[in-house]
Amino acid sequence: MLDIKYIREETAKVVELLNRRGGDYSYLFSLVEKDEQRRQAIQKDETLKQKKNEVSRLIGQYKREGKDASGILADIDNYSTEIKSLDEFISQSEIEIKDTLMLTPNVSNENIVIGKDDSENKELKRHLKPTEFSFPIKSHYELGEALDILDFNRASKISGARFVVYKGLGARLERSLIQWMMDLHSKEHGYTEIIPPYIVNEASMYGTGQFPKFKEDAFKLYDDRNLYLNPTAEVPTINLHRDEVLDVSKLPIKYCAYTTAFRQEAGSAGRDTRGILRQHQFNKVELIKFTKPEESYEELDKMLANSETVLKKLELPYRVVELCTGDLGFGMRKTYDIEVWLPSENKYREIGSISNAEDFQARRANIKFRRGIDSKLELVHTLNGSGLAVGRTVIAIMENYQQPDGSIIVPTILRPYMGVDVIR
Repeated sequence: MLDIKYIREETAKVVELLNRRGGDYSYLFSLVEKDEQRRQAIQKDETLKQKKNEVSRLIGQYKREGKDASGILADIDNYSTEIKSLDEFISQSEIEIKDTLMLTPNVSNENIVIGKDDSENKELKRHLKPTEFSFPIKSHYELGEALDILDFNRASKISGARFVVYKGLGARLERSLIQWMMDLHSKEHGYTEIIPPYIVNEASMYGTGQFPKFKEDAFKLYDDRNLYLNPTAEVPTINLHRDEVLDVSKLPIKYCAYTTAFRQEAGSAGRDTRGILRQHQFNKVELIKFTKPEESYEELDKMLANSETVLKKLELPYRVVELCTGDLGFGMRKTYDIEVWLPSENKYREIGSISNAEDFQARRANIKFRRGIDSKLELVHTLNGSGLAVGRTVIAIMENYQQPDGSIIVPTILRPYMGVDVIR
């Protein structure tokens, strides 16, 4: 959530930065007017309450002295009526302002490319050349069905579209990737590993910015507690420290979280319906950091390097792009996407996003720190990144390591986890 004080003091600049996303955010000028009316009402309300208190003391004095207090009793009634009206206006204004802020995205970083969509993202680097083959290649779902390690038909029978059953060495590949990624980030990169709840409450969804904007993508439980299936490990992991003051000596706090994530993909109807690229249920290893503001961009670059290490050790071709303003996520100020090469599509596809929300999520979730005993409270910066999306890593391995006979070579780094060198 944006700081209303920042919007108030830099309205034109905030609107300009937000408009770079491709929308019209001029409504913030009206929001500032409403905020000014609210502030004036608060001042008037406080003045009237003070006058009412003074008159109340006079009434007591008049009664003790036997004087007629009917005149000032009428003043009390007038004050009470006006105060009630002002309190209602202030309360309603605060609700309207908060609702507007909850639906307003984060401002984009001033230094990223201004663009309309992913076609205008800025490529930063590439690792390895796209894999070349001397034989006709197959997609991951063709390979998976032929090897009987991915079963889409039975998954559809069990659950419906956009689900899969991993079988045999397919299941072991998924499981091995999860274990290896968690080991890599915790043992080599210094993250504390966690497995958070897979069910989150409404406050958690608002805290990270999933709600109210993306409510249609969430799986809601039939439960009177307003619970939802976790859409990404970012939600429970950021909310680990909701309404907390963090120990400055422990910053940055670093977590790697494994979860199964669930998304309706309501905004993606008709896209990537074949295979496991876009599923309702998928496994993910997520990296989360809580940092001091002045360290967040340095930590963002470190997080990017940590995520890249996964693909480097798997020896998979990929590239890194910096998202333009029009492709930026709702709560993020700056994002790097890692895109892995998928031979069957002859292009790079996103396998991980590494983002800095700065204080946007921390303000919503009330996560702060104090630099010293006498220092004022400050909001932390929150970062999140994929470490990586497990299903998409499975796709990349299957397609880039496929052999002429339809078998799949297991990447060297995974062989101790898999117990085999080839999936056949």
